[in-house]
Amino acid sequence: MNTEVLIAFVFATAALAIAPGPDNIYVLLQSMVHGVKSGLVTVCGLISGCLVHTTLVAFGVSTLIKQTPFLFTVLKLFGACYLLYLAYKVYKGSSEIDISSSQIPKKTYKALFKQGFFMNVLNPKVSIFFLAFFPGFLFSDTLNSIWQFYILGAIFMVVSFIIFSCIAVLSGKLSDYILKHKNVGVVLKWLQIIVFVGIAIFLFF
Repeated sequence: MNTEVLIAFVFATAALAIAPGPDNIYVLLQSMVHGVKSGLVTVCGLISGCLVHTTLVAFGVSTLIKQTPFLFTVLKLFGACYLLYLAYKVYKGSSEIDISSSQIPKKTYKALFKQGFFMNVLNPKVSIFFLAFFPGFLFSDTLNSIWQFYILGAIFMVVSFIIFSCIAVLSGKLSDYILKHKNVGVVLKWLQIIVFVGIAIFLFF
């Protein structure tokens, strides 16, 4: 077992969870407008959706590994190119973090959980991201690849849950800090770019 690969996966996941995106911004807004509990319920929904993507990648890619190792290599190269594309999209996008809360209607906790779940599951970009991100971090030559993907998925969900929950709990302070320090968006933007490019290089080599 290559623990260095797992440690790299943890740091990459943490950096991606911290960098501003639609999921963590939505958690921040829900927490700001309707309270921490609403934000935490949304987090639970989002994280639960990751289990679906992990399962699809685990069984799909594991079959690919067993049947056609060459195609698995092609898949990893595709993943690297996709991550470079995401880095380019972030680079071309705005560094401003929009935390306008004017259109955040109040919902029941059940509705928030369902919305978080389906936001994640029905987003094809998340599926493609998992497909690009996970195969490069297989960490064992002896452990079944399906189990490895589930372990990576569990790590991804735990790390993301911790960081998203911190965003919910600290929503008031975070929103004040973002409003006062306009350059925070630039820092997080470049953090995201560095992570995407770094993982892409890791997959290439």
